This record gives sequence, C-alpha cells and structure tokens, in this order.
Amino acid sequence: MAASSRGFAAQFDFKLGEGGRRGIVVGDVFPAAHGLGLEVRKRWWWRRRVRERDRVVGACRISCCCSDPVVPIRRANGPVKRVEKREEWLFDPKRRPHRARIQASPSTPFASSQSRFISKQEKKFYPRCTPRNSGPQSRDTPPRRDTGIANEKEWGISLLNENVNESGTNEDGSSWYRESGEDLGENGYRCRWTRMGGQSNDGSSEWKETWWEKSDWTGYKELGVEKSGRNAEGDSWWETWQENLHQDEWSNLARIERSAQKQAKSGTENAGWYEKWWEKYDAKGWTEKGAHKYGRLNEQSWWEKWGEHYDGRGSVLKWTDKWAETELGTKWGDKWEEKFFAGIGSRQGETWHVSPSAERWSRTWGEEHFGNGKVHKYGKSTTGESWDIVVDEETYYEAEPHYGWADVVGDSNQLLSINPRERPPGVYPNLDFGSSPPPPPDD
Repeated sequence: MAASSRGFAAQFDFKLGEGGRRGIVVGDVFPAAHGLGLEVRKRWWWRRRVRERDRVVGACRISCCCSDPVVPIRRANGPVKRVEKREEWLFDPKRRPHRARIQASPSTPFASSQSRFISKQEKKFYPRCTPRNSGPQSRDTPPRRDTGIANEKEWGISLLNENVNESGTNEDGSSWYRESGEDLGENGYRCRWTRMGGQSNDGSSEWKETWWEKSDWTGYKELGVEKSGRNAEGDSWWETWQENLHQDEWSNLARIERSAQKQAKSGTENAGWYEKWWEKYDAKGWTEKGAHKYGRLNEQSWWEKWGEHYDGRGSVLKWTDKWAETELGTKWGDKWEEKFFAGIGSRQGETWHVSPSAERWSRTWGEEHFGNGKVHKYGKSTTGESWDIVVDEETYYEAEPHYGWADVVGDSNQLLSINPRERPPGVYPNLDFGSSPPPPPDD
C-alpha cells in the first residue's frame, strides 16, 4: 500500500513540476499512512482536484469571453498555455479538451496551409463569445484542397439579429469592420446578411467574409458563405459555400442542393488551384454528385473531373476523367466509366501517355457484367497486347449513395430552421413539397 502511494506521488510531482521547480507532492502534505489514513488522503485529494478543476475551467472561460477586445488573440496564448498544462493533468486524458486554435498564423506556408475549425469539444471549453465592442478575428489562411463540401456545422454561420455597422483598430494597428442588415423583395423574399473583414496595419494582408440566409414564400431557403483574402506572403484565395432547399418544378419533390467553390494562388511561385463541388438530393433518393478540379505547380498542370448519378430506383452511373501535362510537352491521363442496374452493367476505361516527341501510348479496357456471375473482359493497347475472355466473377457496385437524402436532411438543421416572412392570406399559393395537392382557391 505504501509503495503504491509513493508511486502515485511521484507521478503527481512529474505532472506539476515546471521549469525545474518541484511540484506539490501528496507525500509532503500527509505522511505515509495505511488503512483509513490513506482513504482520508484520497478524499482530500479528490475534493481539492474538483475545486482546482472548477477554478481552471472558470478561468479559461473568463479569459476567452472577457479579454480586452483590442488585444490580438495570439497575445493571449501565453497565460492560457500555462493553465492548459495544469488542465491536462486535472482531467482524465480521454476527456482532455483540445486547445482552440482561433487565429491562424500568417506565416503558415502556402502548400501546407490548413483550415482551422473549432470542434464540438473545443466549443465546450472555449465558447464563441463576441463582446459587443470587440472586433472579428482575423482569417488569414487559404482553404484546403480536396476537402469537398463542408457541413453547415463546420462553417458556423451566425447571423446577427439586428442591424450593425461598426469598425475599429486593434492594438497592433490592424483594422476591422462588421456590418449586418436585411434585404426584402417580391413574393416574400428576404435576405439576412452579415459582412466582416479587416486588414493589417501596412495593408499587406486582408480578409473579407459574408454570411447570408435567404427565403421566400415558395418555400425556398438558402444558407451561404463567401470568403476571400491575401496574406503578407502574397498568397490569395477565394471560396464560397451554399446549400438550399426548394421544390423541383418537374417532380414537385423537395430537393436539397449543396455546392462549394475554392481557389488559391501562391504569392511566391507559379502555383495555384481551383475546385468546384456540387451535390443534389431529392426526397425519393435521386442523387447527383460531382467535382471539377484544376491545379498548377510551376511547370506542371493537372485537371480532374468526376461524377456520380443515382436515380433512386437502382440505376447508377459513375465516371472519372483526369489528365496532366508539363511545359515540356509530356501528357498523361486516365478515365473510366461504369453503368449498372440490378447487377447488369458495364465498365470501360482508358489510360494514355504522350511523350514530348508526340509519341502516344494508350491502353483501353472494358467489362460486361451479365448479372449471372459471368463477366466479359476485353482490352487492347498500342503496343500490341490484347485480351478477350469470359470469367466467373461476382459483380459488385453501389446501388445507393453512401450519403443520401436522410443524411443531408439530418445535417441541414440550420437551413431547415430558416423562418420566412409572414405571408398574408391569399398572397401566394400554399406549397408543401408534393405531399398533398394544394387546396382549392377560396370563392
């Protein structure tokens, strides 16, 4: 028992010891004890641990919400960092809060820049508090490539409920502004929006953001974000994200569509990229997804396109086409396509290469799936190889998207909760997305 107590005290000293100073050791406060004495020590230590935890968490929350609004966030990292070291010991490792990375450093390299999103666990310990007189935090990091369409929860759209027009200057000389408003139009159109931005003292970096939500009496609802900026290294970027709910004019079904566009350009080399993503869903399982991408790094350029289409009744179409080239004239690419329904379908594709001297090589291939366990495979290349065989092979394909209508509805709480303007009776026909025919007009 005594050996166990000494081992525990040693661990205690290791965790709290900092900068060569000796930490508080349980054995220094209470001498070695057995039986009931050890139990009393444990209770005392546990009560003290709870008090310390409450005090540390309270300090973290106060420092987040009530810090001086004109002091840059990065200057607050010093004292908070020391508190977090104690917090890492006080809490169980599995429940340890992560540090909220609120502001990105402008010195982040272009090629390895990362988007900074605050997780749910971080929000618990670092709530998004915005004192009325504080300025918005700087966003000076380009978006990431190949990330698809972010969920609305990751964007954190938060619109102000009142008209705001304010600006200010931070302690380091950087300036900021924030404004919000509401635009009204015909057929109940309403757009609530918030704009914010800022720039450094010397104007070498700047950023802008616009958030909005739209609605009208047809049942249309939309959420959106647009961001742009540049940093001191000359990197520039622009991105936008949207999701909307509307009624399809042909099928009268509810449809949700999401899209994103992103682009960035390096300020130090001939490099940049562009992406366009889209997803479309309807209430009967029809789904369409796709992306177009382009990139360049000095003398090399590449393109990529792909698409998926599910008709909701078992028919699937998928395709991919990507290619690249260099300034010396070398080109290469790969593409394929597959179509299936009820286990019957086909796949075909081509891989090709062109040398700087314009010599071309290619290999084409194909598969026919008959739905009875037999697959016809064939192909050939420009080097003379060829094949044409029938094999016994199980056919595998995905008849339904891994992320469909039920998933997108579950992830669109903020979109669905948009409240349109109150509609006077008889001004616009009632629409309920096809669940029942509209009521007859009043006499």
